[in-house]
Amino acid sequence: MRKSVRASLLAATCLVAVPAHAQDASVDERLDRLEALVGALIERLDQQDTMNTEQQAEIAATTEMVMAQTTAMRDEQEQLAAQVGNVAEAQEQDGFSVGNTRFTLGGYVKLDALTLRTSGGQLPDGAITRDFLIPSTIPIGGEASGWDTDFSARQTRVYLDTSTDLGNGTPLRSHVEIDFMVTPGGDERISNSYEPRLRQAYLVYGDWLFGQTWSTFQNVGALPESMDFIGTTPGTVFDRQPMIRYTSGNFQIAAEQPETTITTPTGGRVLPGDDTMPDIVARYNQGGDWGSVSLAGIVRALHVDEDDFGLTDDTALGYGLSLSGRINVGERDDLRFMATAGDGLGRYIGLNIVNDTAIDAAGDLDPIFTYSGFAAFRHWWSDDLRSTIAASYFRADNPVLLTSDQVTDESWNAFVNLVWSPATRFDVGLEYMYAERMLEDGRSGNLQKVQLSTRYAF
Repeated sequence: MRKSVRASLLAATCLVAVPAHAQDASVDERLDRLEALVGALIERLDQQDTMNTEQQAEIAATTEMVMAQTTAMRDEQEQLAAQVGNVAEAQEQDGFSVGNTRFTLGGYVKLDALTLRTSGGQLPDGAITRDFLIPSTIPIGGEASGWDTDFSARQTRVYLDTSTDLGNGTPLRSHVEIDFMVTPGGDERISNSYEPRLRQAYLVYGDWLFGQTWSTFQNVGALPESMDFIGTTPGTVFDRQPMIRYTSGNFQIAAEQPETTITTPTGGRVLPGDDTMPDIVARYNQGGDWGSVSLAGIVRALHVDEDDFGLTDDTALGYGLSLSGRINVGERDDLRFMATAGDGLGRYIGLNIVNDTAIDAAGDLDPIFTYSGFAAFRHWWSDDLRSTIAASYFRADNPVLLTSDQVTDESWNAFVNLVWSPATRFDVGLEYMYAERMLEDGRSGNLQKVQLSTRYAF
């Protein structure tokens, strides 16, 4: 009995001696305690020539406990070592390192083949208004167009991420991203070349972000899957701009680039560039297995100087709230939504459908109240086939005496698509969209579009 107990204890000692590289601090402490216990038991065996039945049973039970704990800890250490190995392998495959900085390249290649028609006038050949939906540019009052077809790879984008080890436990990260949308370049006759443009460029250190990225007022995670560049544009908060953002848990607050857009009495747009205070945005995010929601609020100081209109200086308050999110439905489906309302939000909604404010004869600013929103449902037909159906709406309360009746009063759109993923990160999608815009004078125009897109993300 004594020999078998000693053999078990020695085996336990061997199990305790797991590789040091697979340990963490808490596991090390537990192993030290077990080693001490094993040593005490062996010493007790050596000091006793005879043992009664109760002593033998006590030592046997203790030995069994030690064996069980050490076996469990060995399994834990093996799992930890495997995880460490997997992370190291992933790091080797994902990007490359130069000194203490790791670089990662990503993006996607996308081709859009689309055909569209409008009820109230022809959209110019080569204009960005034919690349994706811009609600404020839907023609009104002209002759209906035919079906115009365009092919484009302009949405293709590339980004570079970096993460630098500063030696203090907090990495310094950066993100730079470009694409080729809304930029000039070659025509459609020969080269189809387009100049790159900066989409995002920011750095993150701890809880702080500095640079250009999506506005804190916008919830990118709520956007539905669409072949169009945005999809539910009339009802969507959409803005990228420079900012300073602080994040603490679920809460974010940011000071973002200000810019006041003004509607003149003739319905034109003026960008005075007289802003003195940043736009202040606060946002709270909450998520779980059920999905996620975000509530964002914004306060703006809309401003114009007398050197723009020859009138008195004036500042007006702009403000707004936006509730958005994604709710999981069943195992894979989801419902996405956004609802936004406020005064002086013009440039944040639907690609600036209306302006932030109008100006009266005395030079005073009159912020324009707007409300908007969208809802989208995505359903998975199978592991590689899915569809999204979505609709959005926008409405402005224009001060018509100051803006004229030729500005947009309402806009809405709806689309449905079918997306097939024959391979990982490779999508082929077909989408039909209908969009409409109404002026304050009651006239309207619509746009219909059929779009086929292929995208490979790398």
